[in-house]
Amino acid sequence: MSPPIASGKSESGTARFLGSASSGVMELLIFHPVDTVAKRLMSNQSRIFGDGKSTAESRAALSKVVFKDAANEAFMKKYASLFPGLGFAAGYKIAQRVYKFGGQPFVKDYLNTHHKAVFTNTFGEKTGKTIMHATAGSLVGIGEIALLPLDVLKIKRQTNPEAFRGRSFVTIIKDEGMGLYRGAGWTAARNAPGSFALFGGSAFVKEYMFSLQDYNKATFFQNFCASIGGAVASITVAAPLDVVKTRIQNRNFDNPESGLNIIKDLVKKEGFGGFFKGLTPKILVVGPKLIFSFTVAQQLIPVFDSALKK
Repeated sequence: MSPPIASGKSESGTARFLGSASSGVMELLIFHPVDTVAKRLMSNQSRIFGDGKSTAESRAALSKVVFKDAANEAFMKKYASLFPGLGFAAGYKIAQRVYKFGGQPFVKDYLNTHHKAVFTNTFGEKTGKTIMHATAGSLVGIGEIALLPLDVLKIKRQTNPEAFRGRSFVTIIKDEGMGLYRGAGWTAARNAPGSFALFGGSAFVKEYMFSLQDYNKATFFQNFCASIGGAVASITVAAPLDVVKTRIQNRNFDNPESGLNIIKDLVKKEGFGGFFKGLTPKILVVGPKLIFSFTVAQQLIPVFDSALKK
């Protein structure tokens, strides 16, 4: 969720940029390995457990999926293998955090200024306020497709490094061009409900659980509960389309596949449970990940603002 703006005055754009970017960098270094595990599990199309496999065989299969070529290496090499595509991930995560943390409040303020009556008359005062926050988040989420090329390159590096063999970053950009926006429609379809649930869920908790009039005056505990509620709702709602999006993006550049074909194959080979692969590790990391990034941004934005003014 977005760092709050102090009542009466807002921090400078530069301070918000620096604070949000810093939170993105710290979040990346801590949580990138878990994201890699989730992406590799979502991309895996074979059964890890069951089919007569022993516990040892299942563990070996899981290790192979998660650590790939480093499956039989020492612990540190295994851990290091979870950092492919860090450069792309850094660019994407920092840009994403700055965009989402800074963008949603501006869109919400615009809706509040120009369209508040529509939300209030349609949903009532309290629910309308929640839906307004959710709608602002959804609109920002859709616009996030502008960052798609960085996300595509990050996912390919995490799950399909062979696609990069013998090719530099510049060469890939030149060769692929608009192909890096492959899956943009599926990404928007995932982001719209996902961001709606994230910001709407957070606002719902603050409005209905804590009866807050001003969401920016929430305590640390209230922000903690709101962040977890919104994030878990967002990840769960977006999970099926997230799996489809990931599989579209991790294909070799010269061997694309449509989202509809991926859905057909997924249902046929893996059943509907395949739409929720990787959901558990993502939910397990959502709580500390959002709390961490929110707290860092909340603390650093005022610090940067004060330092810049001095």
